[in-house]
Amino acid sequence: MKYILVTGGVISGVGKGVIASSFGTILKHCGIHVTSIKIDPYINIDAGTFSPYEHGEVYVLDDGGEVDLDLGNYERFLDITLHKDNNITTGKIYQHVISKERHGDYLGKTVQVVPHITDAIQEWVERVASQSVTKDGDKPDVISCLYIVSIGDIEGMPFVEAFRQFQFRVKKENFCCAHVSLVPQPKSTGEPKTKPTQSSVRELRGLGLSPDLIVCRSEKPIGDSVKEKISNFCHVAPEQVITVHDLSSIYRVPLLMESQGVIEYLNDRLQLSIGMPRPRYFMRKWKNLADRSDYLRKDVNIALVGKYTKLEDSYASVTKALQHACLEVGYKLNLKYIEADNLQQSTKATDPVLYHEAWQQLCKSNGVIVPGGFGKRGMQGKMQACKWCRTNNKPYLGICLGLQVAVIEFARNVLGIENANSVEIDPDTDQPVIIDMPEYNPGQMGGTMRLGKRCTQFTNENSIIKQLYGNKDCIEERHRHRYEINPKYITDLEKAGLKFVGHDEDKLRMEIAELEGHNYYVATQFHPEYLSRPLKPSPPFLGLILASVGKLKSFLARGCRLSPQEVSDNESGNKTQ
Repeated sequence: MKYILVTGGVISGVGKGVIASSFGTILKHCGIHVTSIKIDPYINIDAGTFSPYEHGEVYVLDDGGEVDLDLGNYERFLDITLHKDNNITTGKIYQHVISKERHGDYLGKTVQVVPHITDAIQEWVERVASQSVTKDGDKPDVISCLYIVSIGDIEGMPFVEAFRQFQFRVKKENFCCAHVSLVPQPKSTGEPKTKPTQSSVRELRGLGLSPDLIVCRSEKPIGDSVKEKISNFCHVAPEQVITVHDLSSIYRVPLLMESQGVIEYLNDRLQLSIGMPRPRYFMRKWKNLADRSDYLRKDVNIALVGKYTKLEDSYASVTKALQHACLEVGYKLNLKYIEADNLQQSTKATDPVLYHEAWQQLCKSNGVIVPGGFGKRGMQGKMQACKWCRTNNKPYLGICLGLQVAVIEFARNVLGIENANSVEIDPDTDQPVIIDMPEYNPGQMGGTMRLGKRCTQFTNENSIIKQLYGNKDCIEERHRHRYEINPKYITDLEKAGLKFVGHDEDKLRMEIAELEGHNYYVATQFHPEYLSRPLKPSPPFLGLILASVGKLKSFLARGCRLSPQEVSDNESGNKTQ
């Protein structure tokens, strides 16, 4: 097994996740089986109780693991399936060690950070490596992205020490360290400054890890003279300095890294036995994807109505799923984030200017999406968005809470149940259209929801969403919710036109709702964004984009296929538009 450790320096947020994913993408195109591990030094057991404003969205895996959003990047880039053990946290490690101590495994010894915590980290990594399999059932050849916080952060020290020891444990030819560092370019001078990189590399070496590759992140391209300077002062060869400036899309990052000899270096350093020279059409699909992303000319305006809109990472997977669908159809995504509170009828708490601006953005949109969330803030605004889409035949996609909001709005304004509500919003409501589930444990917040991949069965009725899924009888999607539609109201809702075309295997939980006679009004209890991929967009998102650009009916009439002209335009990167 080969290991690539990706560390960060200077500041966080320099793109370690994308760099790590890019290593895996490049190696995968060379025929190397890869998997990934993300290391987070916080003491939380997992990301399940995080506010989206703290770390962005909570990403959910097949096995129900609630993890950092970077694992979503890994799955999308590498098209692999990860598990909860692929996300290591300080909390998990300490919980594991303390459990062993309580069990008597250490035979009365004093339990310390070194060696017990550091050994537990190394053993965890090796266990994940030995148990991982690819989609084809193969064992991975490379753990492509083990990465930790910026060097110097006190909470990351046990992990740094663990990998200092780990490099000797697995031997030099099986371990490679790539250090990602910011090279700032102050406007006052206009020159790239290498001192921060020199300092972070020096600190990394002082902790016992010597970088094999230095990946320099910058706003603008860095010249060869700067690379040579970093090479001289950081004691690495020039070919070991990789520069990655801000690009038109993240799909360009693997291509830029590959062009700087990353494959040749890793092939030699890790003894990977990659055939040379590479084929003429190496990474052709990825290049086509990057080209299509760059040369889209026609826009589609989508409004995202949510409550965490101040941080775009709160809806990272939703945004990516929309982009994947737009790439497939040949349109450029113009996404507008609308704070749900601003759509509510003017009150003392609502700024009239923000209210009118929000409604103006909503009305200008070609389609609307209401993603998942928790709590009562913004509920009225989301219901207003649902009502506007329902009554104006505007394409709508609701996800998780977006389904529940759509049902409440429909019950109030179509069925005439004025007090219809969710017990999450009003525990004492006398018309509980949305109720909590048996899995929900009010005494503990973490890991108590209905989580992970579960089966959704379609009814016999023909529906738009069923066609988009290829007329399958059963699909599997990932879930993250603790409330559901009250079965007592299903009959009345369906008689009025809101059809539940998908349900769980026991036919008790409603999974998919579709409004009869509407252009595209679909809501799902599951989160389809988690399984969307750049070359395989999620069907509900694809349906939203197709409906938003007026192509859904023709797409369905052709058996869910794009027209030959559309395919041709997409393959040429829409350069002719």
